[in-house]
Amino acid sequence: MMRKNEPHPSAADETLVLSSLEHDQLVGAKKHLIPRRHLKGPELLVLWALRLYLLFMMAVVAYQVCLAAR
Repeated sequence: MMRKNEPHPSAADETLVLSSLEHDQLVGAKKHLIPRRHLKGPELLVLWALRLYLLFMMAVVAYQVCLAAR
């Protein structure tokens, strides 16, 4: 565990350490959870607009396929 006053290891040091780990250890060292992001108004608006557009385009494509099948 690193203390606050110790410098961060260099990229070369990290590469050396990661290359010496076994597969299971490497997977454990690389796995880290990224928390869900809480979206605000404009971001939610864009996402919902994209969802509605997707549903609309799916309906258009289904209609075109039905017309082409006749």
